[in-house]
Amino acid sequence: MKAGFIFSLFVTSAFLFHPGLGVSHGAATDEKAVWNTVGYIKPSDKELRKSLSPLQYKVTRENRDEPPFQNEYWNNDKEGIYVDIVSGEPLFSSLDKFRSGTGRPSFTKPLEPDNIVERRIRRLLFFMKRTEVRSRLGDSHLGYLFEDALSPTGLRYSVNSASLRFIVKEDLQKEGYAMYSMIFTCESREWTYKVIGSATPPKLCSDQKD
Repeated sequence: MKAGFIFSLFVTSAFLFHPGLGVSHGAATDEKAVWNTVGYIKPSDKELRKSLSPLQYKVTRENRDEPPFQNEYWNNDKEGIYVDIVSGEPLFSSLDKFRSGTGRPSFTKPLEPDNIVERRIRRLLFFMKRTEVRSRLGDSHLGYLFEDALSPTGLRYSVNSASLRFIVKEDLQKEGYAMYSMIFTCESREWTYKVIGSATPPKLCSDQKD
């Protein structure tokens, strides 16, 4: 019994003090960088004020949102992955991106669900509740999660372009994301489309021969 209590105490302590866990969800007030064991890092607020554009800072740290159809990736059809502009943690794939008609990058599901944090928030307008989406380590305000009948999964992750950095599939290896190259092969895409559900049909696979 004593040994079990000590082990439980150890696990609890490890969770509470593990870098990257328990990150605040408010506006940016941090002074130190935060990192995790995978190698992604959340720079200090002082560093972010220098590295991010004014718009990127307002969106990710001050929870603002971009106007529809006036952002970088709403109509981006290139293949690749989208990572957090703050920490670099992988968030979404172009294979799960679809034209929602909202003027914002929209995805059916995350590339790495563990890197996404969802929380219910109350907006002042009509006291409506919404589901906000944030990155786990970077604690960046990404956008919102909605139910959407046009999405294969019934869900739409509506994301701000300013919260993202797009890495085209040809650059994944040199950018340090080589493990994600395999998802853009025809075999992987066909399996994903049939078994899991993807926004990109296999007929659009560029690796297929005529």
